[in-house]
Amino acid sequence: MSTLPYPRSPKEQLFGLCHLGRLVDKIRMRNAGQIQDYNYLTTGFDKYLLDHLAIKGEDFEQRVLRGGSDEEISAWIQDNAKSLTEEEKAEWNTMVREGEPKNDMAQGRFDALLTGIAQKRGVPIEQLPKITKWVDAIDMDEDRL
Repeated sequence: MSTLPYPRSPKEQLFGLCHLGRLVDKIRMRNAGQIQDYNYLTTGFDKYLLDHLAIKGEDFEQRVLRGGSDEEISAWIQDNAKSLTEEEKAEWNTMVREGEPKNDMAQGRFDALLTGIAQKRGVPIEQLPKITKWVDAIDMDEDRL
């Protein structure tokens, strides 16, 4: 396992939602200068989650940077976000956990990510575990898989 700081896995839930804790971590870590290469708020799962919650990225970022526990941030979401049913949360979580590249362009990004992981590990790509889901690629890139 790596000793590098990484945000938590997108598979972990906060406020009943996969990826939310990861987004909180990315904001905290980026602000602390611990990570530089993560896009957040405007791309990928981050953007989709913020859109799903009907929260502006800058408002969420400001709230996280004010500090507080995950529970306090969850309470802020409860008060400021679109209310999601348990079914909507379950649908979101399934989308995050099961999401695969949906077109050739996305498949190209996915394949490039796997190539980069193989290069970092110094192994041929064929030696990596066979995966097809974005969350597994993220976990593999961050040494959780």
